[in-house]
Amino acid sequence: MTARQTVMLLGAVVLSLPSLAHSFQPLIYNKKSVTHRQITQRAILRKTAEVCRDLSTSQGKDFSLVIDNNLSADEVLKACSSIGTSTSLLSAVIFKTAIAQMYIGNAKMDIQFILGDKQHFIGETFQEGRDLITAGVSYVKASVKKENFGAGRWSLGQICHPLQDFYSHSNWVELGNTEPYNTLIRPDQPFENLAGPDTPTCRDCVDGNCDDNLLPELQQQGLLTTGYFSFFSRTAKPAGKCSHGGTLDQTSRGDPVGGISKDDVSASHGSLHHKAADMAVKATMELLEDIRVAVGNKNFLQLMGLSQSSVLCFVIDTTGSMSDDIAEAKRVSFDIIDRKRGTPQEPSAYILVPFNDPGFGPVTKTTNADIFKDRIYELSANGGGDIPEMCLSGLQLALTAAPPSSEIFVFTDAPAKDVHLKGTITALIESTRSVVNFMLTDVLSSRRRRRGSLSSRSMSQSDAQLYRDLARASGGQAIEVTKSDLSAATTVIEDSSAGAVVTVFQVVMNPGKPDSFMFTVDDSLRNMTAYITGASSLTFNLTSSTGVSQSSSDSESGGPLASFTTAGNLRRLRFNTDNQTGSWKICVDSNDSYSIKVIGQSSVNFIYNLVEEHKGVHGDFSMKEGRPLSGGNSSLMVTVTGSDTVQVTEMTLFDSSGPKQVNGSLQALGDGNFLVHFSSVPSGEYVVRLRGEDNSSTSKSTPTSFQRQASTQIKTSSISVTAQANITNIEPGSTISIPFTVATMTNGVVNDNATGTFTMRANNDRSYASTSPSTVTVAAGSGGKANDTVTLTVPARAVSGTDVTLTIEAENAAATDINYAVLRFSVAAKVADVNRPGCQVVSASGSCPLSSSLCATSQWEFIANLTDGINGTGIERITIQKGNGTLNTSTAVGAGGENVTVATYSASCCSQTVELAVVDRVGNVGACVGQARALTTAALVTTVNTTSTGGHTLSISYCLYISVVVSLLWK
Repeated sequence: MTARQTVMLLGAVVLSLPSLAHSFQPLIYNKKSVTHRQITQRAILRKTAEVCRDLSTSQGKDFSLVIDNNLSADEVLKACSSIGTSTSLLSAVIFKTAIAQMYIGNAKMDIQFILGDKQHFIGETFQEGRDLITAGVSYVKASVKKENFGAGRWSLGQICHPLQDFYSHSNWVELGNTEPYNTLIRPDQPFENLAGPDTPTCRDCVDGNCDDNLLPELQQQGLLTTGYFSFFSRTAKPAGKCSHGGTLDQTSRGDPVGGISKDDVSASHGSLHHKAADMAVKATMELLEDIRVAVGNKNFLQLMGLSQSSVLCFVIDTTGSMSDDIAEAKRVSFDIIDRKRGTPQEPSAYILVPFNDPGFGPVTKTTNADIFKDRIYELSANGGGDIPEMCLSGLQLALTAAPPSSEIFVFTDAPAKDVHLKGTITALIESTRSVVNFMLTDVLSSRRRRRGSLSSRSMSQSDAQLYRDLARASGGQAIEVTKSDLSAATTVIEDSSAGAVVTVFQVVMNPGKPDSFMFTVDDSLRNMTAYITGASSLTFNLTSSTGVSQSSSDSESGGPLASFTTAGNLRRLRFNTDNQTGSWKICVDSNDSYSIKVIGQSSVNFIYNLVEEHKGVHGDFSMKEGRPLSGGNSSLMVTVTGSDTVQVTEMTLFDSSGPKQVNGSLQALGDGNFLVHFSSVPSGEYVVRLRGEDNSSTSKSTPTSFQRQASTQIKTSSISVTAQANITNIEPGSTISIPFTVATMTNGVVNDNATGTFTMRANNDRSYASTSPSTVTVAAGSGGKANDTVTLTVPARAVSGTDVTLTIEAENAAATDINYAVLRFSVAAKVADVNRPGCQVVSASGSCPLSSSLCATSQWEFIANLTDGINGTGIERITIQKGNGTLNTSTAVGAGGENVTVATYSASCCSQTVELAVVDRVGNVGACVGQARALTTAALVTTVNTTSTGGHTLSISYCLYISVVVSLLWK
């Protein structure tokens, strides 16, 4: 057996073991213990609220929210929204989706590196664990600097895992510490009081009681240790060292017996579980604070996902016949930007991807509306030649650049040349749950420019069907219009850019048939709109809950229920009134395929993630990549937003083409979170639908029924694709190998007797060099599985802060079934500069009176020299963290030839404390703190002269009063 086969076999064994996790439980556990999900969420909510409080205070506004572990995302969002323009309709979907990205990244670290010591601070791996954390912090800061917030969230979630595990796996809490060990996030700070490699740390637990198993001398000397863990050998720890503990830890059976883990209340030191969890929350907040200071408040809140609006994302064909389409894309985007700029509904980011043939990209991704305007204004229609264009390549860039659950609009009048990417696009749609809408112009009479003349071309129905299929998979629409009618169709873009948009009901009938469909309107819904797409012969009838009807034969200028417009294959019905609660009905008469989508605005919505169960002593769940397995069990982790009075009564997987419906069993987890189990899900294409009751209405004595529907389809598969990378961050110029396994499944389990050949495809969104097999074969006697490897090479020129998404697909020989694994990596160069900028006081002057009533009449001044040293990357930004004064800076050369930034701060004596944050170009954060205290003695005048080796003299005269005491603190 080769070394690679041995590693892959070991990996397969590990992944098949029941819950080998040795850490705080990842996502879901019993109510008595705290999970990584809860620790991460508590820290994010508390730190986000603190930042909002500080911003509110600086603006002279009240902030009354109590900041503690009981905060909810809805409460934080509401309190933070008062900072800017207030709005009566708030949606926490984007915020909760971002939080979920971070705690899922945390949980994935536990499963992906299940036997990694440094990922869990096992075996006294202090230096290795800190290196992992601090390198990850640099990746987060580099990603945020590039406005790559999604990649930043994944990296942040991952590094939170070892940081939090430290407090469960070490004796930090047992030593009586009440604050986090900040050396773990400061690479320029030395470790102190570590137990040596030969220093005994534990003694046997007595009769299973491990409360007193740490050696007294360890406690007396304040020495720090962590437990050892091995699944395979009880001798895999040095003599006298502590074990992690637990049923799966073989070292805990060898002397000294027992462990020191605080992973849950039943662990060896379970009595300290909640203290360890609270310390982990504090430590995570400390890490978040370091990132906040490094990237600034605005970027930090973007990283946390504190936004009321989604992105505005366009993918635009720029070939010769697209002039009218480009002009319309400019018009509608400019209109949205100009109307929403400065409001809570302003898009959180702007993404633009042009494409033609053979080119596509680059991606413009920015939070600056003017930059987006400039880029889209620069687009022009030219060239093109043959009709097929690189549409899917452009869409791939948009899907990986946009945050999850984004709405993407593709403008084209040509078929896709890169049809081979259909599986990749479908995988990315399902993985990100983004909605893709295609604005298809002149489908039957497309005109393309060739060598300066117009050549009549057409997009066939089969060409257009590709776009319809992708739209359907995402829950979007393929809108087919003439170029002259395009402006009437782009109203859907304006509709989607409104805040708090929810999907009430959606169905696709293919093939079509006459049918009627019911949906529920609740009193939280506002500005409801229905879209019906289909052939020109299609007719419909809309009936309200009160029995009033309106048909497609009514005047388009308006009817009793809705205003009605037609553009190509799209009928748009804008409801006239709100609060007509109850059951509504749409009847459609058509034998051609058609779709119905009903949306509105409401704070009540939900998000979900596919999870898979790990049974065993500490059963829990982790994130599931790829499609659920046909005939097997599936689980969703669901979070409901917008109301503390919502009661979920039903979660279903709904297949409109069947119709088939699978009802889920609900397990409430608190804080609007639910675990939903579906048993024996048959093969098919499903959407998630939620029904419930809302008790928030004060005008009604009985609860209001509501329903919401997810847009993206969940399609089952009989193929399993699993892939594990041994790293999550890649340096420029490096190559990584990703082993993967393909298996044939029957009713959710591996079919040991199956054989067959699968077509393999591996694609990445950066067009980085990659190798992969074209096929893999499951041979007889292989246990129904086949293993192989994909490699990915990051070019040396890759810029730190970028990310790359790799999709690995397996398709059966009949091309009737497909499944995939999606892996995301952060790209960042190793940071050599780990030292924080230095600060040296130069002077302080001023006289502050004792009486606070006279403080406004006096000023004081603080001057400091700030430097990043000779070998540093240089100071990038200086900000006032505390203080209400004025900061001015100038540059000079220090005595050692280093660049010096001279910071001069002046303030009224009403503000007698200043804290300056000093950030270098790789995000290391230093601080200077000056404080004036009023005394009653006389003043002293002096002069300081400092001469640098560069020959420049810094002469500073000042009055230093004994009445002003300046303390310089290094943080």
